[in-house]
Amino acid sequence: MHEFGVAAAVLEAVEARAAGRPVAALRLHVGALQRLDRDVFDQAFALIGGGGVADGAHVEVVEVAVEVRCRDCDHHTVADELVTACGSCGAHDLELVHGDDLVLESITVAGRVAGGQEVR
Repeated sequence: MHEFGVAAAVLEAVEARAAGRPVAALRLHVGALQRLDRDVFDQAFALIGGGGVADGAHVEVVEVAVEVRCRDCDHHTVADELVTACGSCGAHDLELVHGDDLVLESITVAGRVAGGQEVR
């Protein structure tokens, strides 16, 4: 269950950027090769982040497809799984372009304005 490790790493990055301010939401880009189980990740993030700046934060996960570039013909192939052969020429000399990503794209910090209304 690597979801707990991913949740801990994400929470560490969120806390560093939030600088003590409460976080309402965050957006992650997660590559398909990470094979992140959303239910397990959500539970892990809630457990690890409970009581901290990200307690109750909405987590949006954008899954990034696998993309490889053939070094022989420069063709790009996109798929949901690991690609082992070029979709154009069949060669096996491939460069992984996307698919193993784990990027904290943004956080939304909750705050208060005059009049006591919450801004997100």
